[in-house]
Amino acid sequence: MRHSIIRGAAAAGVLALAVGALAACTSPSDDNGQLVAFGPQGENGSLEDNKFTQLLEEKLDIDFDWQTTTYDGSVAGEKRQVSLASGDYPDAYFLVPWVDAFSRSEILKYGQQGVLVPLEELIDEYAPNLKERFDEKPDWKQSVTAPDGHIYAITQWTECFHCGYPSKLWMNTTWLDTLGLAQPTTTEELREVLRAFKNDDPNGNGKADEIALSASASEPVINYFMNAFAYAPYGSPSSPPPMVMDDGKVTISATSDGWRAGLQYVASLADEGLIDTASFTQNGNALRALGDNAEAEILGAAAVLHPYEIVTADSPDGRDTHYDAIPPVKGPDGTQFATYRSPVSPLGMFALTNKSSEEERIKAIKVIDYLVTDEGDRLGAMGPEGEAWVPAEEGDVALDPELEPTFKPLTYDETSNAAWRSMGQYWDSLEYRNSQVVPEDVYSPDGYERRLLEATKLYEPFAPDEDLLFPDAKLWPDPDTSAEVAELQTNIATYITQAQAEFVTGQRDIDDDGAWQSYLDDLSGLGVDRYLELQQQLYDAL
Repeated sequence: MRHSIIRGAAAAGVLALAVGALAACTSPSDDNGQLVAFGPQGENGSLEDNKFTQLLEEKLDIDFDWQTTTYDGSVAGEKRQVSLASGDYPDAYFLVPWVDAFSRSEILKYGQQGVLVPLEELIDEYAPNLKERFDEKPDWKQSVTAPDGHIYAITQWTECFHCGYPSKLWMNTTWLDTLGLAQPTTTEELREVLRAFKNDDPNGNGKADEIALSASASEPVINYFMNAFAYAPYGSPSSPPPMVMDDGKVTISATSDGWRAGLQYVASLADEGLIDTASFTQNGNALRALGDNAEAEILGAAAVLHPYEIVTADSPDGRDTHYDAIPPVKGPDGTQFATYRSPVSPLGMFALTNKSSEEERIKAIKVIDYLVTDEGDRLGAMGPEGEAWVPAEEGDVALDPELEPTFKPLTYDETSNAAWRSMGQYWDSLEYRNSQVVPEDVYSPDGYERRLLEATKLYEPFAPDEDLLFPDAKLWPDPDTSAEVAELQTNIATYITQAQAEFVTGQRDIDDDGAWQSYLDDLSGLGVDRYLELQQQLYDAL
């Protein structure tokens, strides 16, 4: 979230951008019985011609008139903002969380302005399936209900098990076998393994070309290692600073002694060349290029969510099967955590505006009500039966063998224009997801989901106690202080991320008490105490 003040010529430049972005949008039509809907459109065909759009139109007697954007987040987000700022906005927004979804601040702002209309009465009367889902997952209903008691937007509920433990370490266990090494269980054992990967020629080509460990800037490499010293909350470059609860008090873990000890350990690895320092700057494509290196297999380990981020599936030489998850290692004082990510999302995917008629609102909420059914989710998020999935058959085994199998995903044609994909994915409960049929060969591409599940089982026992977790995804902003919180958050999070990279790469000396104190003083100067005070107020208001 960003807060900025634009003056003079800068404002004129923004206005020019806004006019250009608006011109690129399809203008809403007059109220002629159509539902003017705003949503991202991919390169595989139009939303108007999409098979799932047409299914909804027939099933619910609805006629969409689409305003479209792209899946480029910066462009799509700007177009959505322009549509609201211009007053030329649609009847409904159908958005994607990682593209252009509404933030909590925006939901509350536009809801209280009357631009977004309350949905709770529509849900009560016309969305029985959504009501049932809210009953099943009360945290979901709590998370979409604003402090004033209204529901202005519907978010995604996703209990993807492997996504719930994102900071994993995937290690080349073929190299472990080649070198006669056991999987590391402590930080010092991990150091010894990485030394061997770097120095002992595990790929056997006689060259010192091995990279012991790498990552990408979008997934902080620090988190896996930090969990052996202090709990590292889920984070990304755009996330809030790492915060935890201490007996009901909001604190920033990045100022603790444990956090410093974690940085000292990671910096010591980098000093030996055991961590690729490009991890702090390179993107996912650059990381994948290391894993897919054509001349030789050179990557020993990577701190990522899943192994297909570092190597292409079904690689000709089978290297995609070489990487296995290493459970959280234990730190010197016995600390051993796994970063946990809540299924609660603060990002609004669906909202209705005051431009919509009562009839259009009823039809639109019925779209969401259908999308949260198992059938609606499969057709909307996956695609047609027979093309994207088939019903389970006798003898099939669910991802969770204790569940009755319900459907089997098929290899999907990514160029197909038959589903809404991410725009239609509102419901992804653990039970629903784990009832899908997945082959038992975890190293086959079709068995990949089982491979991720089995890996995540190694992390689940190290989840933090709930009273340690700061529930940032559940917090609603205070309109009176939201701009201040946003500015403080951006400045503090950016500084912490930058300083951590500098400590690890040696630009700052993490062992120097003066350098550490300077870091703490800088955070104080950025207003960390005020930020924690405001976050505490939001937490206490839950």
